[in-house]
Amino acid sequence: MLDALTRPREDEDSVIDALSRSLAELRVETAKAQTFHWNVRGISFQSLHALFQKIYEEHFTAQDILAERIKALGGHVDGRLETTLRLGTISECDGYINAGKMVSRLALDQKILSDTFLQIATTAENANDIVTSDLAIGRAKVHDQFWWILDAHLPE
Repeated sequence: MLDALTRPREDEDSVIDALSRSLAELRVETAKAQTFHWNVRGISFQSLHALFQKIYEEHFTAQDILAERIKALGGHVDGRLETTLRLGTISECDGYINAGKMVSRLALDQKILSDTFLQIATTAENANDIVTSDLAIGRAKVHDQFWWILDAHLPE
């Protein structure tokens, strides 16, 4: 098995690129959850207000972990918002939607994030980077759980 000192640079670059895209997606999702936290209204206000806060706080902490992993692999973290929006696939929202749509959009995004991290786990495994693979699998679990919680709020 290759260690970090003998891993081919192109393998590390593919992992760094994948982590950078996931960080961008997570940054947009964090902002969206916080926007929804500020703007949610309706009968479920209290529970959704608290849930959205739990999501954006967890995601904010995760951003730092991802950025640190990118740096540990020798990459650069571009924190500009324009780069974040260009790299990610998750779209922004201004919060002018009802609570049900907020939940639905966040649930879909959590599924996207989970899938993204599962792809990163595979990319990292192929690059013999078990640390990043483990990190990505852990992130997929978090997003799967948030997806389940959000999905449980939606009508059948």
